[in-house]
Amino acid sequence: MEYNPLASIPYYSENSRLIEGLGYILVELKVIPQKTQTRVQVVIAKKSDDENKPTDESGVGIADCAKVHRLIEPRLEALLGTQDLYMEVTSPGMERNIKNAAEFSLFKGRYLRVWDQDKSDWVSGVISASDEKSVTLKINDADIEVIPYERIAKAKLLCV
Repeated sequence: MEYNPLASIPYYSENSRLIEGLGYILVELKVIPQKTQTRVQVVIAKKSDDENKPTDESGVGIADCAKVHRLIEPRLEALLGTQDLYMEVTSPGMERNIKNAAEFSLFKGRYLRVWDQDKSDWVSGVISASDEKSVTLKINDADIEVIPYERIAKAKLLCV
């Protein structure tokens, strides 16, 4: 799995601060130019007040998505220089597949399972830390496992 800093994603930094002001975190932002319009896909999650507590797992609803949509649409139109946008704002879902290793830091405190290529098996635990090289999972009260990103073939949040 590759680690691409979230700030390196085009337009991520400009929009993440706005979204955080509403109490959400920006998980993913994709800008896809098409023939006649620009398609924008946004994934948001609820922000936790406590750094040691997982984000609210009750989910993001339609009203949350609409609030974020209304906030960032004018900003994206200005940044992209077009008013012909098709924007979709969604939640990460109950069991999100992690696409970028930088996302681990956003879901600290959440249950996760990863396919460890060295073990040829799934490893499950709570994300306790992550950096540019690895993710640390708390397997149980006594066991902690540090898994380098190059060993991770697949990662998925678990709804527990």
